[in-house]
Amino acid sequence: MKKTLSRIATLVVFAAVVISCSEKKLEQKAVHHGTQLRAPAYPLITIDPYTSAWSTNDTLYNGVVKHWTGRPYGLIGSLKVDGQLYRFLGMDEIPKVTLVPMASDEAWEGSYVQKAPPKGWEQPAFNSKSWKKGKAAFGSSGMPSLGTSWEDDEIWVRREFKFAKSGIITGNLYLVFSHDDDMELYVNGKEVVNTGHSARQGVTVKLDPSLLNDGDNVIAAHCKDTGGAAYLDFGIYTDNTKGQSITTTAHQDSLVLTATHTKYYFTCGPVKLQVNFIAPLLLDDLDLVSRPVDYISYDVTSSDGKEHEVIMHIDMSTQWAINEPGQQSIIQAGKTEKIQYLKTGNVDQPILKRKGDNVRIDWGYAYLASSLDKSTILSTGEPGLKYAREGNSGVVMIGYDDIESVQYFGSNLKAWWKKDGAVSIEQALESAASDYESIVKRCIDFDNEVWNEALKAGGKKYADLCILAYRQSIAAHKLTKDANGNILFFSKENFSNGSIGTVDITYPSAPLYLRYNPDLLKGMMNPIFYYSESGKWTKPFAAHDVGTYPLANGQTYGEDMPVEESGNMLILAAAIAKAEGNAKYAEQHWASLTQWADYLLANGLDPANQLCTDDFAGHLAHNTNLSVKAIVGIASYGKLAEQLGKNDIAAKYMDEAKRMAAEWVKMADAGDHYKLTFDQKDSWSQKYNLVWDKLLGFNLFPEDVRKKELAYYLTKQQKFGLPLDSRRTYTKSDWIVWTATLADAKDQETFGKLIDPVHDYVTNTPTRVPMSDWYETTDAKQVGFQARSVVGAYFIRMLEKK
Repeated sequence: MKKTLSRIATLVVFAAVVISCSEKKLEQKAVHHGTQLRAPAYPLITIDPYTSAWSTNDTLYNGVVKHWTGRPYGLIGSLKVDGQLYRFLGMDEIPKVTLVPMASDEAWEGSYVQKAPPKGWEQPAFNSKSWKKGKAAFGSSGMPSLGTSWEDDEIWVRREFKFAKSGIITGNLYLVFSHDDDMELYVNGKEVVNTGHSARQGVTVKLDPSLLNDGDNVIAAHCKDTGGAAYLDFGIYTDNTKGQSITTTAHQDSLVLTATHTKYYFTCGPVKLQVNFIAPLLLDDLDLVSRPVDYISYDVTSSDGKEHEVIMHIDMSTQWAINEPGQQSIIQAGKTEKIQYLKTGNVDQPILKRKGDNVRIDWGYAYLASSLDKSTILSTGEPGLKYAREGNSGVVMIGYDDIESVQYFGSNLKAWWKKDGAVSIEQALESAASDYESIVKRCIDFDNEVWNEALKAGGKKYADLCILAYRQSIAAHKLTKDANGNILFFSKENFSNGSIGTVDITYPSAPLYLRYNPDLLKGMMNPIFYYSESGKWTKPFAAHDVGTYPLANGQTYGEDMPVEESGNMLILAAAIAKAEGNAKYAEQHWASLTQWADYLLANGLDPANQLCTDDFAGHLAHNTNLSVKAIVGIASYGKLAEQLGKNDIAAKYMDEAKRMAAEWVKMADAGDHYKLTFDQKDSWSQKYNLVWDKLLGFNLFPEDVRKKELAYYLTKQQKFGLPLDSRRTYTKSDWIVWTATLADAKDQETFGKLIDPVHDYVTNTPTRVPMSDWYETTDAKQVGFQARSVVGAYFIRMLEKK
């Protein structure tokens, strides 16, 4: 065993010929369909909400591999060809030099108030002696590096510091900041940042050195929380003069994305290199979905007809098993009869002790493994452990054993793949190695199925979006089961508020799982049903969530969404019944569904002032789209009753839904469209909830409603998509796809007019993060959210048969 600091430690692997049948040989036997779109970020390793690595550059070697949260997640690959190293994957992490630290580096102190200060509060001469003193970061419970609790709507912070320009600035100056939500920031009285309505972590912008003084300086910031989490932190940094350890790079020739593969093609001097990142997330195989092992395979071929000596190198940092730089790690080597591995983990092992949003796992162990080969040498050395062998093809496995995955109402649950502790990580790695050939074949077959179906349903640009969404959505979940064996498929609200099992995350995510395995959708809904049926949740409507990931011990979101979540649960129960051809799942939860349907009957037609799933937009009374959800939810209950032979109940609720829909048409009518709220004549909004009236075959609303809305939407589109509503120009891509699906199945023209700008957003956004679903339609910039499961919504067009 060797102890080392995670800031510098690296596991070094020289990957060998470890599995006989290469990806390239498999591809020669079958066409493998995919897309070459330019993505905001490319999925590399996508196992679960914690083990998730992405490339945020167009070329794989021009940036540090990152965790979905944006933190470096060290993974470096290079190929030695006849003694010459070519780097093809990742870069050395060269941290910027700290000048004025953020809270993650040092808990700096500032002055703050939470009521609006006098004019001039941001100016250097302002007297803030009466303000409170507090340590950064400022924010709500569960946020990272938290020093001072901020639970009110707004905060004003002044940070005074001394600065000497000479001798310490080694390059560009950078302001780095994190905020949730709206923020304005001033340096010595001059506004440098005004984020508008957004929430982001670790944003870096160049800072004009002339804004800083030799001597006294002040940074002043105002941040407004518009709902959910709150956060504020900032600092100043400069370039590091250290260079890359491997300066020669490969040339990236192309890349192809499929549902389960990210495939790169390189030239490394006289040879060609293909590298495949494979996540075997086949939804009809729950053991495989849960098994926490992904593959990196490679093939090298000579391009000049000559023989060449090649050695593959892959370096994996201990950052994969810690939350913050500086946490102490261990590195170990091990083997079984079939595999060999290196593993790393936090010395302290605080199992399930950390919850929140912008966090990474710091318990359990990250694994880098391969099949066992006698000629492979394992040895220790600085800065980590080394594994070496020559060869022109190979497969390396990356895995993670989290030991305990989720705490569920006081009980710690293991991941599904562990079979209640009967399967070890070594056995999982052995199975992954022995199953590799058959798994890759299954992945290729499935990739082609997804591509062809999406292409038929919505065209190439739609298929591109579905391919990019597939792994992102699944990897934002964790699969386990309760004490009775019921599936639990927990979502994490990535860069939203970190909630676990959120109903209005399940709702948009559902189409992907309805299409490929409705049992997984049940796994998302089961915790909410249990929460109510156990008596732990006593309100007459559905809960919003069951906790903050990974602690599912009860709702932690600060405000209920009564109509939203009740309607979601009812609609999804009906969608499952349609997918399976029976209402057996709904029958198991009939009492809860009845209570929620009755709540919607009493409160759904004209909702009171409350939040809906678009909570970032604030409270809204008389919300017409939320009213649609309530009406369709009531009809869903009626349909389920019909399927269960409860004919009197079915007639009552379906008749009520029809009556309410007729009322809605009158109340929401604004001539050539329908209003955002019943009381705002000149307003409009996407009525994406109408899609379920169509897909479930209720036809509560006249077809003219859909046609009128679609025609109006086409007059409101911006360059990168249709705004969410008349209040702002930002949008949600998941809802656009649902809105586009209001078009008839054979009306590809209208569907394409709404989808094409979303594709343009994805391929042009300057924000390089795992796909955000919340962005500005005018410039394609991320507003907030990233790497969320809600992009499973894109598959909704595939639920409709032409």
